Amino acid sequence: MNDLAGQLARPLVTSDSPEAVAREFEARLADSSNLAFRVAYSVLRHRQDAEDVAQDAFVRAHREFHRLRDRDAFRGWLARMSFRLALDFRRGEKRRLVREDRAAVPDLSPSHEQDALAAERSQRLWAAIDQLPERLRIVVVLASIEGHGLKDVASIVEAPEGTVKSRLFEARQKLQEMLR
Repeated sequence: MNDLAGQLARPLVTSDSPEAVAREFEARLADSSNLAFRVAYSVLRHRQDAEDVAQDAFVRAHREFHRLRDRDAFRGWLARMSFRLALDFRRGEKRRLVREDRAAVPDLSPSHEQDALAAERSQRLWAAIDQLPERLRIVVVLASIEGHGLKDVASIVEAPEGTVKSRLFEARQKLQEMLR
């Protein structure tokens, strides 16, 4: 008896027909219409871009819906798709901005005179750094030139952070005096 009820409960149209797939997609999309936008907005924080990404997610979901094996997982599938598209959009936007910035900046290549002055300044600075005692020189090179943080420098030179700060201050003071 239960088998007969189960057979009668099945739809008369097979789920492989395009009409049935389209109706099922529309029903599932109606249940999760705001989901793609909310996910995209959480990544992009810009309404118009999130709307564009959500539309793209809807188009891709419609195109690939027939391949989705577990149709009950539609919401998760749509959310993941929206998230990935939003990340791709953000990456592309960053690349576009970098390209535009490069194009907008005029070529300000320094003249030979400026090159010579910069080389001379660099030579004087390195000569002054070389004159520092090693305990000061290593701190200046690591922190100011290599760009390491105070904690990193402290662990490298095996000294407390406060000692590194005072050595850095002392080294800068001596360099300032030498370069005058």
